[in-house]
Amino acid sequence: MQTANAAGGAKFFSSTRIAVIAVFSAIAAVLYILKFPISVIFPSWLELNFSDIPALIGTFALGPLSGAIIVAVKIVLELLFTGTSTMFVGDFADLILGCAFVVPAGLIYKYHRTFKGAVAGLVVGALCSTALSILANWLILVPFYIMFFFGGSWEPLLGTMSAIFGEVTRDTFYTFYLWCSVLPFNAMRCIIAVLVVLPVYKHISRAINRLNSRFTPKERTEEQTKKLYLVLAIVGVVLLAVIATVILLNFFLKWY
Repeated sequence: MQTANAAGGAKFFSSTRIAVIAVFSAIAAVLYILKFPISVIFPSWLELNFSDIPALIGTFALGPLSGAIIVAVKIVLELLFTGTSTMFVGDFADLILGCAFVVPAGLIYKYHRTFKGAVAGLVVGALCSTALSILANWLILVPFYIMFFFGGSWEPLLGTMSAIFGEVTRDTFYTFYLWCSVLPFNAMRCIIAVLVVLPVYKHISRAINRLNSRFTPKERTEEQTKKLYLVLAIVGVVLLAVIATVILLNFFLKWY
C-alpha cells in the first residue's frame, strides 16, 4: 500500500508539473507583493492584488490541488521577501481566501471541462471566497487586531472608518466594515479575476486540455521514478538554499 501511494505521489508531482506550478507561483507571488490600497473608498489595510488570476489559470490547467499549492507558495515567497506585519494572521487569511476561490473553481471545472463549467466554477469560487472573507474578518481578524495591535482599543479602526463613511461607532462598526468594505472589496477582487480569466480561458482552452492530457498519470519505470526523485531532491535543496539565504540576509540587514 505504501509503495502504491508513493507511486501515485510520484506520478502527480512530475517534473513538468513542478515546473509549471513554479512558474504560476512566481507570477502570483510578484502580483501579490505588488498589492495596493484603495484608501479613497476602502480602509487602507484592504489591499488589492491580482494574484488570483495566475492561481486560477494554474488551477484550470493542473487541477484544484495544484491551485492550492500555487496559493500557498505565493504567500510563502511573499513572506520570505517582505515579511509579515500581522503576525501571520493576515497572511493565513489570504491563504484560506485564495484556496476558497481556486479549489471550488478547480473541482467544478475538473468534472465539467466546458466554458459553462469554467463560468460555474469561477462564480462558485468567488461566492465562497467572498463569504469566507466576511466570516474571517468578523470572527478572527478584527478581534485579533483590536486585542494584539491596539491593546483592546477600537479607536484606530473607528477613526479610519469614520474618515470614509462619516461617524462610525463601536455599535455600527461591523455594519459599515463588513457590508460596506469587506463585501464590496472582495467581490470586486473576485470579479476582476473572473473577467480576466474567462477571456484568457477561451483563448488557451486547447492548451489547457493538452496540459491536462499530459499530466494524466502514466506508468513509470523504476529508472524514471528514480530520476523524478532526484529532480525533487534538487528542487528541494535549491529551495532550502534560497530560504536560508533570504533569512541570513534579513538577519544581517537588521544588525548592520
